[in-house]
Amino acid sequence: MVAVFITNIQKETQAKKIVKLLQNQYPELIINYDMDETGLPFPCGHTILHFKGIPIDTTKISSRVIQEGFLCELMKDKVCL
Repeated sequence: MVAVFITNIQKETQAKKIVKLLQNQYPELIINYDMDETGLPFPCGHTILHFKGIPIDTTKISSRVIQEGFLCELMKDKVCL
């Protein structure tokens, strides 16, 4: 299973901290991130958190990132202009 979230994480140090925190909480998952390349405001400009494995509890993951002070939601198909 794969889940992709968008967040408003702006710094690589913040992304690394979140990934480390989530890897400690979900050691069975492979977690990666990609930093914002668009420069647009959230949600069109965002950092991607990518999860691979089983099981993926998207609600708990999103809530945990939000607890750390960032916006976080499952990525949806949308066109940003």
